[in-house]
Formats: sequence, structure tokens, C-alpha cells
Amino acid sequence: MDRIIGIDYGKKRVGVAVSDPLRIFASPLDTIPSAKIIEYLKKYSQNEHIERFVVGYPMNLDNTPSEAARFVDAFLNLLKKQFADTPVTLEDERFTSVLAQRSLIDSGVKKMDRREKGAVDKVSAALILQTYLDRSNSKMVTFV
Repeated sequence: MDRIIGIDYGKKRVGVAVSDPLRIFASPLDTIPSAKIIEYLKKYSQNEHIERFVVGYPMNLDNTPSEAARFVDAFLNLLKKQFADTPVTLEDERFTSVLAQRSLIDSGVKKMDRREKGAVDKVSAALILQTYLDRSNSKMVTFV
């Protein structure tokens, strides 16, 4: 089945999330060192068909790209070269780390486990992907 991959790209780590086959729910998948993300995605795509990538894009409050956007731009270029036939959608990632931290607290994750930055990264990726899925699915709802 086709999957949509959510990505929260960072200079050191990349949070990865995946949609369910019906593209309704996003689930945290993994946290990968940034230098190994393309290799990870290639290996993942050998077992699952990736329909689309949804990449979190860092924005300032005034809707301009943040300073971190240059790192995401470099990643996007590499992603598009390696997966030329797979569409990429950018999703505003403002506040996803704060929301991910809150989600971990609300779900009962212990304080020591929340300190692991990789946990926040993959939950952030899931939040980015879920935002995309919710917007896409709301366009498909029709009322009779």
C-alpha cells in the first residue's frame, strides 16, 4: 500500500513519521542521523511504496523562512534528486516541537524518556504529517 512519509529535518537528526495505508493517521516511525536519512528512505522504499513526502518547513511568525530553512532547502534538493518521481509537500512546522513535547507529557511518557531529543523529533514529524493528512482528508468529505 502507498504511504506518505512525514519528515522533521534537523542538522543533527531527522524525525520520520508514516501514514497508515488509508492515509488517515500519522504515526512516529524513527529518528535518523541527518547524514543517513537518504539511505534510510531508500531502504524503506524497498518495502513500502512512498506516495509523497511531507517535509516540515521552518517559518518565522511573520511567514518568512527562518534561518534553519537553508538546511531544509539543501535537504529538499537532495531528496528531489534521489526521489525524482515522488512529490514533496512543504508543511509549516512552527510550534511542532512544543506540541510534540506536550503530546509526550500528555501521553504519560516519563520525564527521563522525554529528554531523549529523538522522541520529540519523530513526534514532530507525525504532527507535521497529521496536519497535512487532516487538510487533505477534509477536502474529500462531502455532505449529502
